[in-house]
Amino acid sequence: MTAIKHALQRDIFTPNDERLLSIVNVCKAGKKKKNCFLCATVTTERPVQVNVVKVKKSDKGDFYKRQTAWILRDLAVVDAKDANKENPEFDLHFEKVYKWLASSIAEKNSFISCIWKLNQRYLRKKIEFVNVSSQLLEELPKVTEESVPSGENQSVAGGDEESLDEYQELNAREEQDIEIMMDGCEYAISNAEAFAEKLSSELQVLDGANIQSIMASEKQVNTLMQLLDEALKEVDEIEYKLSSYEEMLQSVKEQMDHISQSNDLIQLSNTNNVKLLEEIEFLVNYLDLSKGHIKALTDGDLSSSKGIEACTNAAEALLQCMNVALRPGHEELHAVRQQQQQFRDLREQFARRLTNHLNNVFVQQFTQTLTLYYRRASYHSVSGHDQSSSIAQHSIELTLPKHLPFHRDLLRYAKLMEWLKNTDREKYEGLNKNYVDYISRLYEREIKEFFEVAKIKMTGTSKEGKKFGLHGSSGKLTGSTSSLNKLSVQGSGNRRSQSSSLLDMGNMSASDLDVADRTKFDKIFEQVLSELEPLCLAEQDFISKFFKLQQSPALPGSVVQTDSNEVDGGYLSRPHNLLGDKFSVPSEKEETSIIRSMMIKVFRCIEPELNNLISLGDKIDSFNSLYMLVKMSHHVWTAENVDPASFLSTTLGNVLVTVKRNFDKCIWNQMKQMEDVKISKKSKVGILPFVRGFEEFAELAESIFRSAERRGDLDKAYTKLIRAVYNNVEKVANESQKTPRDVVMMENFHHIFSTLSRLKIACLETERREAKHKYTEHLQSYVIYSLGQPLEKLNHFFEGIEARVAQGIREEEVSYQLAFNKQELRKVIKEYPGKEVKKGLDNLYRKVDKHLCEEENLLQVMWHSMQDEFIRQYKHFEGLIARCYPGSGITMEFTIQDILEYFSSIAQSH
Repeated sequence: MTAIKHALQRDIFTPNDERLLSIVNVCKAGKKKKNCFLCATVTTERPVQVNVVKVKKSDKGDFYKRQTAWILRDLAVVDAKDANKENPEFDLHFEKVYKWLASSIAEKNSFISCIWKLNQRYLRKKIEFVNVSSQLLEELPKVTEESVPSGENQSVAGGDEESLDEYQELNAREEQDIEIMMDGCEYAISNAEAFAEKLSSELQVLDGANIQSIMASEKQVNTLMQLLDEALKEVDEIEYKLSSYEEMLQSVKEQMDHISQSNDLIQLSNTNNVKLLEEIEFLVNYLDLSKGHIKALTDGDLSSSKGIEACTNAAEALLQCMNVALRPGHEELHAVRQQQQQFRDLREQFARRLTNHLNNVFVQQFTQTLTLYYRRASYHSVSGHDQSSSIAQHSIELTLPKHLPFHRDLLRYAKLMEWLKNTDREKYEGLNKNYVDYISRLYEREIKEFFEVAKIKMTGTSKEGKKFGLHGSSGKLTGSTSSLNKLSVQGSGNRRSQSSSLLDMGNMSASDLDVADRTKFDKIFEQVLSELEPLCLAEQDFISKFFKLQQSPALPGSVVQTDSNEVDGGYLSRPHNLLGDKFSVPSEKEETSIIRSMMIKVFRCIEPELNNLISLGDKIDSFNSLYMLVKMSHHVWTAENVDPASFLSTTLGNVLVTVKRNFDKCIWNQMKQMEDVKISKKSKVGILPFVRGFEEFAELAESIFRSAERRGDLDKAYTKLIRAVYNNVEKVANESQKTPRDVVMMENFHHIFSTLSRLKIACLETERREAKHKYTEHLQSYVIYSLGQPLEKLNHFFEGIEARVAQGIREEEVSYQLAFNKQELRKVIKEYPGKEVKKGLDNLYRKVDKHLCEEENLLQVMWHSMQDEFIRQYKHFEGLIARCYPGSGITMEFTIQDILEYFSSIAQSH
């Protein structure tokens, strides 16, 4: 190992100005063994830098190479693995942990020892040594700058320590003394022996002086020793006194500790007493119910306002006591359990009293209303009036009874109902069910009576009402759906009760349309909806407030007016978790569903009665569906703005579907009747009945839907009806034998165009333009067809000329054709002198007059169009003569001025 150490110093470290201090042969632990050397080195230049260098033998030869170097100050931990057992493994913790296996334990200990000494000298103990034997570290002497004398090397165990001490830095005084000595002995460099002898003689002189000085100071030393002995005696006396003082203080300390313990116990006792007092005050303050409240809960008057207020305050106090959050351990106290049981008994007793009282209130209200109802029926029965007349007399204004006083009386119990809802869910739901049961029967009687009156008002007298399925029996009116479905028309002289149609409207005068009856029906239907809407809203608002259920806000003015201090606010407005009761508080969505369910049960007869009323109105006059569609749509729109999910909105929405179906059925019937229309073969057609009927239907619909929020259904109906009108006009025109097709199309489309232009229906703008186009097209067609007859031969002659030109014959060569020479042209022209033309035009006027109907007044328009067309043909013929017979001088025997006079005189003569 010494040879390797010298080789490494020579080949690797000397060139780098480093000295090798320690070396250990190692390999990496746990891997394939590849030996290398870990070397501890220091630099020869200052400042000194200590390194740990890894040296490895080269693979290509017998020399060593430097592989890795670490600075010693980066070393954090040296782990020897085991301080008690000999173990060749050790770890060095630099930036990461390096695990090594030494070839021998001696080399490992020597290397760790060197590292420890370098740490002591240069790093001031910054490295942590783990699992290193304390005995090994104690045997290692501390190496410091002060322990090395100047000018000589102190011997340290091992050759490495001697190397460390060879290079001790001289202090400033030593350097100065050496410089003075060297200056005084300049020959020391040339004659070292003389210099050494001089130094030896001076040393001997100095030793002698030291011995003499020591001998002279012996007396002073003896005196100093005596003083020291006296001082030791004084110290012994002081120590004795201090010991006695310490014993005294120890006794005082024990007494003070005892006093301190007593104070702690007293403080703990006071603290416990304060906490106990707080707990007792808490239980007394929050679990105590006054005698007045107990008396109100057990015997309080639930009929008077003061009694209700006292019971409400007592119920709130009871609920507060029961909802107190007890602290841990309170429930184990016998008094607390006893008090809680008393509270539960009071709650049960008062809940039973409140339930019985409110049930009696419900029964009393129902009984009073029923008694009044039967008294009225009995009175009219005794006085000889039938039930229908009694109802009509009682409900002239067609109004529903108001339940505001009943609601106001019950709302006094709203806070108690909330208390019951939060404390006893079963009794709360029982009250809910009983209320719905009683009030639904009451509303059923009132609503059925109300609808019977409405039906009688719609049909007029009771005799006429029987025609529509309204019968009085056993003192009670019944208007069943089955009787309405058996509706039939009896006799042409009776009141018009069958479904209206466009054909009927087209054949009747304005007085026959019973506009007054329709207006009357519209007012009655609006009155029915106007009465039902506030009734439902008031009842829904009452249910929400009385049973404390959440709902969406209603329209202002349509709710029951109550004092906010009576219903809202206070302790009961907050949800509570009752002691010993476990039930979940319904969410707002669930409570809204509960309200809807209650409303459906309370007003279960509204939707069937409305459907019966709608069916009756439809059978009285199918066009009543237009009025009902507008009114129902308006009320549905209003209800949806209040609450889209409310009972009223849902019910009216369902009824609106029925109204829309009736409306669609009415439109379908009109279209069916158009298809079945038959015309007379002996008379001219004129304006078709369903065309005139569509005009009056559109006028009626526009007057009804003028202020409607929605007219989508009407626009769809318009589109269907106008297409049916167009198709059937064309069908009738094709089947017409007496009147030319063009005349039928022209007159009817002119009428449709005039109607649509006057009414300005936006959704039919395209159909309006189409009607104008068809009217103009058939007008022109009829004019062209009619004008071909008065100058028939002349027309045929010029048509032949145009045919030759079309075949490729030049216009100026047409006159050389045998059939179209000048003589033939003159011959044809002579057949139509002015007198004959006028006669033919007069016959044409008479014929057109027979084809056209008087009410549309299109004769003059037609005659003017024929004049324009005749002049156009005349100019066309003159042009052909000029081009095909140039220079011939042939002209027609009448001029344009003659034509104008003919048309004017014929029109004036008729």
